[in-house]
Amino acid sequence: MTALRRLPLALAAACVLTEPAQANDNAVKAASDAFGTSVGRESIGLYTTGSVRGFSPTAAGNVRIDGLYFDQVWGVSARLRTASQVRVGLSAQGFVFPSPTGIVDHQLRRPGAQGEGQVSLTSDHWGGRYLDVDFSQPIKGTAWGVTGGLSAQRIRYGNGTHAQGANGSLALWWRPSPEREAMVFLSQHNTPFDQIAALVSPAAAALPQFDTQRRFQGPDWSYYRGTARNRGALWRETLAPEWQLRAGLFHSEFDDERGASHLIVQADATGLGQRQLTIDPASRNASDSGELRLSHTRRGAQWHQRWHLQWAGRERLRQYGGSARVDLGPGRVEDPVSAPEPAFAFGPLSQDRIRQQWLGLAYELRDGREWELNAGVQRTTYRKRLERPGLAAVEDRSQPVLGNLSGAWHWSPHLVAYAGLTRGLEESGIAPPNASNRNQAVPAILTTQRDAGLRWQLAPRLRWVAGVFEVQKPYFNLDAANLYTQLGEVRHRGFETSLAGHPMPELRLLVGALWMQPRVRGEAVTLGRVGERPLGQPERQLKLNAVWSPAALQGVSLDAGVSHTGPMAATRDNRVELPAVTLLDLGLRAPLHVGAQPLSLRLRVANATDRHYYELRGAGLYAEAPRRLVELTVSGSW
Repeated sequence: MTALRRLPLALAAACVLTEPAQANDNAVKAASDAFGTSVGRESIGLYTTGSVRGFSPTAAGNVRIDGLYFDQVWGVSARLRTASQVRVGLSAQGFVFPSPTGIVDHQLRRPGAQGEGQVSLTSDHWGGRYLDVDFSQPIKGTAWGVTGGLSAQRIRYGNGTHAQGANGSLALWWRPSPEREAMVFLSQHNTPFDQIAALVSPAAAALPQFDTQRRFQGPDWSYYRGTARNRGALWRETLAPEWQLRAGLFHSEFDDERGASHLIVQADATGLGQRQLTIDPASRNASDSGELRLSHTRRGAQWHQRWHLQWAGRERLRQYGGSARVDLGPGRVEDPVSAPEPAFAFGPLSQDRIRQQWLGLAYELRDGREWELNAGVQRTTYRKRLERPGLAAVEDRSQPVLGNLSGAWHWSPHLVAYAGLTRGLEESGIAPPNASNRNQAVPAILTTQRDAGLRWQLAPRLRWVAGVFEVQKPYFNLDAANLYTQLGEVRHRGFETSLAGHPMPELRLLVGALWMQPRVRGEAVTLGRVGERPLGQPERQLKLNAVWSPAALQGVSLDAGVSHTGPMAATRDNRVELPAVTLLDLGLRAPLHVGAQPLSLRLRVANATDRHYYELRGAGLYAEAPRRLVELTVSGSW
């Protein structure tokens, strides 16, 4: 047993309960609603940064840093941010220029008046080890301060594969007065090795039959290696009491030195199929983006008005393709593979370049505490150029006018109603690994969202939100020739609700529920080429998280999470579906003491009932989901 393995166990053995300590990285306590919050390594809520109302706001390009537009290629490090919030429904009403698929807002950590830091060491029973260091330090006697951190990971996945990674992040802040703030940041994440397990595509209209039991049988040369970077700058200036200028400039990229996909296709009832590996040469995905926003505020005795003039833009370059495929003959997931690594003959790369900019004007009107109105219009210029080896370059251009209109009515101090309409231009992702045009980005799409709902303050510390929505987009999936292309239009209609707060002083509760009717329409459905249920979209979801902190336990808190996902279509013809699954997570937090050093212990059991189920990775493409995981974290602050 290495020293890294022994350290968490030694700390736990030496610790005794002491006075209450502040719990760290507790997303449940940080969340204002049940729609999605991420703090540190913990995420909770009905929605995630990759799934809101059945769509991905990240893939659609609806990401912000402190409210300013950011074209995210690689996620913002937890070493830089305090939290990431999913803004949807009423929580998105106050956002300038909302988006139909919701907004992911990364909130950066600012240095406080005093220096502080935290070290966390996590160990799990699969063999994973994680070290996280965070710090925040004002520079005494100046207007400067720094935040950031380091992390190192040795990851062991539920399917038996493993990976290594390291991240370093640093932000430099300058805040000479409350009216002025500027900062620059940089972050880099290195992945020297990330093993790629097999995905299974059955030959028949049925779910696969395999159980890896955490065994990865190779080949060892099926792995990913690459480096990701984010850097940027923010500036805020109060020009006069009524005028404020904000600006953000960002660069996000990942350089893949090597990529891989591992498929077992045409698998029979026993899981035996043809093993195919695709190895990708070095490729790149990089984006420069930013926003400049001028805001003017007028406050009267009754009415408050605010105008926003926005310019935003991005330029993204993707290089991909040139892959080499290796057929290794018949095999199952659990069969060992001893084939030597061949000499790959990579082909030339494809390239697509996106240039997009917006000019927007937004208006906010408030009538005391009775009602509010938000409106915005944007003129966007979009250009995408695709260059593929041996083919003429193809360009896609559009100049749509986008807009949003929403309002909220405060019927009483405790009850608010809202309604909104938003039209946007969004990205629609890239083709999955089993597509004939693998990794190719599809054109940008026009999307529309309508929603309305209520927010009711049931008690001083308990809030209920409920809403209805309809989102419409073009629908992309695999056609009969395995080409990832548009097959019609998809419409998601649904009802969502959130209950968040303290029903009792010692109990913090988050409950989120979604009932949705996702449907595909168009010629492909009429002709029977695809089913009317879109791929991978359940019609019901439930998330419940609770933290109980009884005073009698002197700072110890117990938490539980229950998630339920209804059945979903797994093939484009809807002949196969993944069954419903319910998972249970359990946890404990406790203040600790080792000598004079106060610590915090976090014990978490994910999938506590050891439920066996599958994850969908594409049309008719499956992976075994992670089984039970026991994780221990010991944290210390200074």
